[in-house]
Amino acid sequence: MSLPKRVSLWTVVDVFDWVKEQYPYQKSVFQLAIFKHDISGRALLRMGEHQLERMGVEVEHLQEILLDILLLRVQEELENLNDIFSECFSS
Repeated sequence: MSLPKRVSLWTVVDVFDWVKEQYPYQKSVFQLAIFKHDISGRALLRMGEHQLERMGVEVEHLQEILLDILLLRVQEELENLNDIFSECFSS
């Protein structure tokens, strides 16, 4: 899967592809909810337990998915810091 580097730039299709690859056991409800609710990368980064439950994620998979979303948030923050660092020292 070749997603754009920044999670915040992911489209709904990118999020769907990520979910499909990461969680093949969540085939029906969660994957369909991505399209139904237009979950982009930016929206995915803001999702929490309540939103995932409302989208139909099974309770036994919540913590795994929340951890992966947290890792995506960290990745995004590192990219933001890298951009700031590059801007500061590129002159």
